[in-house]
Amino acid sequence: MIIIKTPKEIEILREGGKRLATVLYKVKEIVKPGISTKDLDDYAHKLIKKMGDQPAFLNYRPAGADFAYPASLCVSVNNEVVHGIPNAKKILQEGDTVSLDLGLKHKNLFTDMALTLPVGKISPASAKLIKITEEALEVGINAAQGGFKVGDISHSIESFVRPHRYGIVEVLSGHGVGRAIHEDPYVPNFGKAGVGPKLVPGMVIAIEPMLNNGTKNLILDGDGYTFRTADGKKSAHFEHTILITKGEPEILTKI
Repeated sequence: MIIIKTPKEIEILREGGKRLATVLYKVKEIVKPGISTKDLDDYAHKLIKKMGDQPAFLNYRPAGADFAYPASLCVSVNNEVVHGIPNAKKILQEGDTVSLDLGLKHKNLFTDMALTLPVGKISPASAKLIKITEEALEVGINAAQGGFKVGDISHSIESFVRPHRYGIVEVLSGHGVGRAIHEDPYVPNFGKAGVGPKLVPGMVIAIEPMLNNGTKNLILDGDGYTFRTADGKKSAHFEHTILITKGEPEILTKI
């Protein structure tokens, strides 16, 4: 069931989204060669708690998982697509790319955001993958007009990405968000225009293109959370939580 948020809830989500963006951009500033993914997680957790909020992912157990997610921040490196578990022994190296995915619970409402960053100097191919993925998010957001359909978002992203020949991840998608971390509707990054649920003012959704520099196929690690590209090539991921209005969508996860 798609949940339309009340005006009061939207105000809380605006503040929560701003807080989330503030935390994630601060974590972005410390990404460099030699830092561990656990260091990034610890910093994100510290910042969220200092604000008086809660990390949305810590101890969250999705359906089918054997155990709850053990960290506040998802840190996915190179060929890890999403949900990488931070580890003190995983040290970022020059030339890596790293995706930071963070959820925040503010006054019992949730927002979600992700971005992919270079670690030091990266290859032109990696830089292009990051650029196109971020642009795909912008394209998807621009298609999220009140009165349109979810399929219009999906089709816009796919149409933009296809000429670049990247693998569009199909088994993972964007989603509704707000009263829970994951809500309806399902928001794929591929599909037909004019199909799916109608975008109604008051809907809050997370749009999150995930693109691979190769195959679209993924492998789930033995940890039960980390998805990797099946061919070992790099991946990138960007995400914003947005509010559907009568016209242009409003990005909630911004400072």
